[in-house]
Amino acid sequence: MKISVIGAGYLGTVHAVTLAHMGHDVIGLDTDAARIAQLSNGTAPFHEPGLAELLKEGHERGHLTFTTDPAELAEAEVHFLCVGTPQSKTANDSDLSFLRSAIESLLPHLHSDALVVGKSTVPVGTASVVESMISATGAVLAWNPEFLRQGTAVKDSLVPDRLVYGIAEGERGAKAGAMLDAVYASLLERGTPKVVTNFATAELIKVSANAFLALKLSYINAVGEFCEQAGADVVQLAQALGHDDRIGGKYFHAGIGFGGGCLPKDLRSFRAQAQSHGVDSLDEMFSLVDGINADARYRTAETAVRLCGGSVAGRRITVLGASFKPHTDDIRDSPALDVAAQLASQGAHVTVSDPQAADTAWLQFPQLSFEPDVTVALQGAELVLLLTQWPEFTTLDPAQTAALVQRPVILDGRNALDAAAWQSAGWDYHGIGRAGLGSIATSRAAV
Repeated sequence: MKISVIGAGYLGTVHAVTLAHMGHDVIGLDTDAARIAQLSNGTAPFHEPGLAELLKEGHERGHLTFTTDPAELAEAEVHFLCVGTPQSKTANDSDLSFLRSAIESLLPHLHSDALVVGKSTVPVGTASVVESMISATGAVLAWNPEFLRQGTAVKDSLVPDRLVYGIAEGERGAKAGAMLDAVYASLLERGTPKVVTNFATAELIKVSANAFLALKLSYINAVGEFCEQAGADVVQLAQALGHDDRIGGKYFHAGIGFGGGCLPKDLRSFRAQAQSHGVDSLDEMFSLVDGINADARYRTAETAVRLCGGSVAGRRITVLGASFKPHTDDIRDSPALDVAAQLASQGAHVTVSDPQAADTAWLQFPQLSFEPDVTVALQGAELVLLLTQWPEFTTLDPAQTAALVQRPVILDGRNALDAAAWQSAGWDYHGIGRAGLGSIATSRAAV
């Protein structure tokens, strides 16, 4: 099929290259001329495993092109809306200005046989507004939410765990569903589950999923704080709970909290939507979740101060990790950088190492030093914090690492290291919520 993807950000770029890999002829559109030039030259604009290879493949096979001119989309049968919907600068609501602009640029080039597909995460009710905007053209609408996880986005696109179609009733909905079936034919043939819903349900699925994950993460972080105070080990506790198939072990690891461009934004959007519909219980619940997440970062910085004897002023601290999670260079709302900045504000000399995000992060955090080479970053450190669980960090040899630092003290903010191995190598190891392994209780009342 001839397909356009509007928006060449994270979602749009990944979606475009994977659709081309499926054999479709894809044209990507964005207003950022520099981004389009980069993609047209076959260069991936951000780090995502597998993306560079599929981008090169799409160009070589002639299935993938990019443009800044909406007129070049006129021949496309299907148009995917993949623009950003960031949190509003003044409220918890989503900013839909990019989505409106995308639709307005598309309208002059829509024909009556076309399908417009929303993939952006939007507040409930948005699809109905979009449908009214395009109805005069004769085109039909579907809402097909994305479920990409940074670091595994290419795999999530090519081997998804489900496809969701939000469509209207009657002939227009049937047409939209059939066209989406044609787009995803190769996935459906492999048995990918398909869930067909109305617009409102499809719009709520993504934010509901992310809100639940945030709830699960914040729950285990709150239990981790309890474990520190009670002398328990949250890692062992979570392992035991995870064996209960009603709970499961995924997204159940205590640490410094979640970040990124989706989970916090979607959590707050979910709260705002619930409040606007009079469901105050959800707003109150997820306000608490948001607070627990922020507090996890505060307590991590507080623990670092305690490990330095009550003050970090003038102390050399190495932070391992800048991206909000491994296998991406995305630093949006990064817990690692939040903690690093808190320590720098208290006078610490903070060096941050990250295999992918250092080149981006230094522009936004001039108060921090950045060093991609982890062995250089560790030289002379008086405290080491593991805050993003990159394999480059979790596989460090504790004995060799001890030879690099001034004080072998480590705070494992992701509980990702083999505590016994690091202790055997002479390290003063501290985990999050692991009182039996040296964790320091961080009650604010004791400060």
